[in-house]
Amino acid sequence: MLKANGIHKSYGSLQVLKGVDLEIRQSEIVSIVGSSGAGKSTLLQILGTLDKPNSGELEMDGKNLIKLKGEELAKFRNERIGFIFQFHNLLPEFTALENIQIPGFIRNSNEKELSRKAAELAEILGISHRLDSKPSTLSGGEQQRVAVARALINSPAVIFADEPSGNLDTQNARSLHELFFTLRKELGQAFVIVTHNEELAAMADRTITMKDGSIFTG
Repeated sequence: MLKANGIHKSYGSLQVLKGVDLEIRQSEIVSIVGSSGAGKSTLLQILGTLDKPNSGELEMDGKNLIKLKGEELAKFRNERIGFIFQFHNLLPEFTALENIQIPGFIRNSNEKELSRKAAELAEILGISHRLDSKPSTLSGGEQQRVAVARALINSPAVIFADEPSGNLDTQNARSLHELFFTLRKELGQAFVIVTHNEELAAMADRTITMKDGSIFTG
C-alpha cells in the first residue's frame, strides 16, 4: 500500500535519515522504535507527507507522493492519511464534535453524513457523552480519543501516530493501545506508530527498530 525506497533526509550537515526502505501493508499495525535522535519522527513526517526527503521514492495508491504539490497534496493527505500526535492539537474554541469534524469540513463532506460518522466514531471510542464539551473540560484520555476520531473521520487508508500515548497515564495508555486494534478490526486502517512504550511496540504486527537514521536489522 505504502512504499518508501532510499529515503534520505538532512538538515544542513546533519544526516537524519540514511537511505530508509520501508513498506506498509493494508490494515497492518507497525511500531517504530529506537532511541531519541534515531530519525523516527522525521521518517513518520515524510511517510505522512508533512515533510519531503532530500532523495528517495515514496508511493501510495500508485501515486508518487514526492511529486504531489499544493492543493493536490493537501487533498490527498486529507482524504487518505490521518494523524495522531502526543499533545492532541485540539482547537480549544471548538467542541469535541466540531474538532472531530474539521477534516470532513475541509473535504466539503455532507454535513449530515459527517455528523453521523462522528457520532459512530464517538460511540466506538466511548466519548459519545462528551461531544458537546470543549477540550479544556476533557481528561487527557478523552482528548486523545477525540484526536483519534478526528484522524479517522475521512476514513483514511493509514494513520500515523507520533508517541500517541506519551502524554497519558498507564491505564489510559493501555486503553489507547487496545483501541488501535479494535479500530483496525472494525474500520480496516493501517497504523504506523512511533513509540517508546515497549508494551505498545510488542502488541504491533511488526516492530521496526531505527538506529542512527537507518532501519536496524542486527
